[in-house]
Amino acid sequence: MADTGEPTVRDIAAQVRSGERSAKEVLELHLERIEQGNEALNAIVHLDVEGARAVAEAVDATVAGGEDPGPFAGVPFGVKDLEDCAGMPTSQGSLLFLGRPPVEEDSIHVARLRAAGAVPVGKTAAPEFGTLNFTKTKAFGVTRNPWDLSRTPGGSSGGSAAAVAAGLLPMGTAGDGGGSTRIPAGFSGLVGMKPSMGRIPSPGPHGSQTSVYGILTTDVLDSARHLDVASGPHDFDRLSLPAPVVSYEHAAENLEVAGLKARWSPDLGFATIGAEMDDVVGGAARELAAAAGLELDAEPVVLTDPVRTWLSSGGLDMWLDLEDGMWPDVADDLTLFSRLSLEATEGQTLPKLARTIKRRHQLSLDCAALFEQVDVVLCPTTAVPAFAAEGPPRGEVDGVEVDGAMVTPFTMLANLCWNPAISVPAGLTSEGLPIGLQIIVRRHADEVALRLARIWEQTRPWPRFAPSSGLT
Repeated sequence: MADTGEPTVRDIAAQVRSGERSAKEVLELHLERIEQGNEALNAIVHLDVEGARAVAEAVDATVAGGEDPGPFAGVPFGVKDLEDCAGMPTSQGSLLFLGRPPVEEDSIHVARLRAAGAVPVGKTAAPEFGTLNFTKTKAFGVTRNPWDLSRTPGGSSGGSAAAVAAGLLPMGTAGDGGGSTRIPAGFSGLVGMKPSMGRIPSPGPHGSQTSVYGILTTDVLDSARHLDVASGPHDFDRLSLPAPVVSYEHAAENLEVAGLKARWSPDLGFATIGAEMDDVVGGAARELAAAAGLELDAEPVVLTDPVRTWLSSGGLDMWLDLEDGMWPDVADDLTLFSRLSLEATEGQTLPKLARTIKRRHQLSLDCAALFEQVDVVLCPTTAVPAFAAEGPPRGEVDGVEVDGAMVTPFTMLANLCWNPAISVPAGLTSEGLPIGLQIIVRRHADEVALRLARIWEQTRPWPRFAPSSGLT
């Protein structure tokens, strides 16, 4: 990473644990940044100053008592508004849930971060039910990218991405059901790790079984530490994996990856990118392969279309988000995409569902065959850089317009097939917008993705913050 003098998450925790800085001092600095910068971004949609101060004071008391608050001691963070944090409301980015009282319990994910000494500050913006690749809602309006306020920070973890890229918070929770951690990372110049399915418990219920909790940071080792803290089984999630046998933070710095087989694919066999994206991301892939000692090829990738498969698999999740008796009375309160999705799937039949399941199974076989040939797939995170903040998702690929899901077609494969994948900054476009390189690895090999991301970070340090933050 580029050295800005701004402490990483790990630096903050070390300073607080040693008594060099207090958690309260760190918190007040970031509360001031939020006050100054959030109005333009609309990244944080609920702030719990009193609750955050109470947690920071408890961390400082722990340090004063000679005990260790944990590996995230005193680190302020935002919680995506699709995830529960005790003492704060969860609105799901929807008018349907806006104005409800605070929830009483943390998600398993947030509870583990809190137990590690982190300080929850507020809720970050997300599109309704996390369904879009940009962040705009009837409940809270439009969230903007600090790299260019006319552009989106992505979705669905757009609020966390905007807050972290602007330096308002050191980290923000994310969730990824089709790219919702990696797309905002790509659009906002951040590190976005989607772990293996089940690595971080998420009780659900989940119809599509694609969504995984995560974090957005500016630094790979910060993301690795997060996975160390958040991973491990939980009886509430039958898909949760056993405790990892490695330290991800240690592996990200030390794992031997030379000799692994990698494949660069600009299209995953079905998508398109422009010449500039191909040049920047393809160049990054080749440079990473050389730095890591990977055996790189560019053989074609053949897959059952992940976009079509994903679009036909996700409707059940939205029905699970609704409470009994809501539909169709709430139709006018929903965003257009949510409403159309519910209308389109309301009468779905078992034969149609069976065809969807078969298509997804074939994709999983295609993906397994791919990873019999290689250990790593390198591809773009998105087909275009960040588009207009207000949407709709649209961009240009060498003079040809792409829209909808084809603006972000590369991330869905890892969700549908449960592979770990990480987005890291590949470089900037001619307009100065960040674009991401995606590293996809074998199922359960999360440490390999983190190690390759760390090698890239050391090979080509990136700007940790948007220029508008004043921290670069």
